[in-house]
Amino acid sequence: MAVVGSQSRRTEMNWATICCSAFSCLQLYWARLVIRKWFNVSSFDSDYSADTDDDRLSLSGSQDFDPRSSGATNDDDCPKLRRRNSETFRVQYIDTQAVRICAGTWNVGGRVPPADLDIDGWLDTLEPADIYVLGLQEIVPLNAGNIFGIEDDQPASEWENIIRDALNRVRLRNPKSLCHSDPPSPSMFKPYKEVSHNVQDMFLETRHGVCDTFFSCERPIVSEDSLTNIEVLDSTNDNASPSMQINSDSQREERLSYNERVGLSWPEPPLKLLNQYVLERRGGAFKSLNLSIMNLRKPAYVRIVSKQMVGVFLTVWVRRSLRKHISNLSVSTVGVGIMGYIGNKGSVSVSMSIYQTPFCFLCSHLSSGEKDTDHQKRNDDVREIHRRTLFHPHSSSASVLPRSIRDHERVIWLGDLNYRINLSYEKTHELIARKEWQRLLENDQLSNEMRKGNVFEGWSEGVLCFPPTYKYEIDSENYIGDDPESGKRRPAWCDRVIWKGKGMKLLSYRRNEIKLSDHRPVTATFLAEVEVLSLWKLQRALAITYAEIQSQ
Repeated sequence: MAVVGSQSRRTEMNWATICCSAFSCLQLYWARLVIRKWFNVSSFDSDYSADTDDDRLSLSGSQDFDPRSSGATNDDDCPKLRRRNSETFRVQYIDTQAVRICAGTWNVGGRVPPADLDIDGWLDTLEPADIYVLGLQEIVPLNAGNIFGIEDDQPASEWENIIRDALNRVRLRNPKSLCHSDPPSPSMFKPYKEVSHNVQDMFLETRHGVCDTFFSCERPIVSEDSLTNIEVLDSTNDNASPSMQINSDSQREERLSYNERVGLSWPEPPLKLLNQYVLERRGGAFKSLNLSIMNLRKPAYVRIVSKQMVGVFLTVWVRRSLRKHISNLSVSTVGVGIMGYIGNKGSVSVSMSIYQTPFCFLCSHLSSGEKDTDHQKRNDDVREIHRRTLFHPHSSSASVLPRSIRDHERVIWLGDLNYRINLSYEKTHELIARKEWQRLLENDQLSNEMRKGNVFEGWSEGVLCFPPTYKYEIDSENYIGDDPESGKRRPAWCDRVIWKGKGMKLLSYRRNEIKLSDHRPVTATFLAEVEVLSLWKLQRALAITYAEIQSQ
């Protein structure tokens, strides 16, 4: 008994030692996390999130995408050459093309978005962009728990879902496939329009061609208003071809023959018309496959990077077809808040190459304050962000890739820059009521500092022809007035989008009227030139060089 009792005590002591060690490791891990957050210490590898190439969303089985590499391979597995600064090289081997970039900023005031929040106007989905650069400030409430504790990424996930849903509703232009036949259409169908997706990208193949017959090259175009469900009916006769039933409010039990489908095309991917089942014939019977729409259709846009630092959040989305042309992706965060390092204020920056052109996108939240001299603190924040933002490229050609903000050829800086208007509360409201934006702009701190060259020297901004974006009553069109706690807040253009670099044309600069927070979101849309390696020019030059060598 004594031996058994001794072994039991040793076992208890061992368990106690293990538990103490585990608890100590957990405390040490938590302490490291907190210290790294407090002093904004980043690991060498950029810790950001991005969409992956999921086979459920990519029926073509494309390979995983690593944007940190020096260049993704294209469809022909042609090597990408590193971009040079030589003008001779550019003329000989480089073409230029334009990409549309939508840059949006919004201080959401720590509010969680409702599931039905409509942000289409903020994203300008009526004129779809190739790239969406979206920055949010105060994505979490700036309380002590969020500033000094572990990062709360749940609100970021909810905002990403809202953004994803909005972008998935976008109708893209420049279709990949066309149907060239366009005979007269039955009255219930619309005329031919361009098809924005390849059929192979949208549908799973079935063994006996049930879907291949229905979704043939001559695809019918059916309005979503008139059709709600398409069901492939079961058949007990193996030799009988499946029929199709269309259920609608206006026309029920109406069937389409093959002849009626010839020469017609879908206006958009017809998967929206599928409810939940696709039938596949196996062994003389149909087997139900419970496939959702998202399992069959690729999303139009993919998220290539999302990064959060306390309340500052930056996310970048690109057209799926553009994804393989993004490379050299790196992220940098700089905290300039409490003690000059805490991330309640600061910036999140992303560096990437779009084709052969290096871009930098920054989202920042600068120091607040309404005093006429508080703009100097914001100027110091900008200088500190410039000084401490460093990128660590992950490719073999890292020595020639940009490492600082100034090294990039195209830069877009957005966020709650917090610059105010140096006018009294009454005078500011008077000019707003008369829509005298130019008079207000003459007293705008950021405009004056840029004009003097004190900060953002050489940068540009669009014309501010909309009312100041701050500070509003929540869920209201009224600026905040007499508040016992905050007092009178002068309206200001706190939310800005500025840029630097050649080859960038501003198409629009505006605000949106979403009343979720005390700020109004702002959007700037650009047309940016990018340099693209021309393979045929390269081949021609190599052929000429080879001919010259052979002639010697």
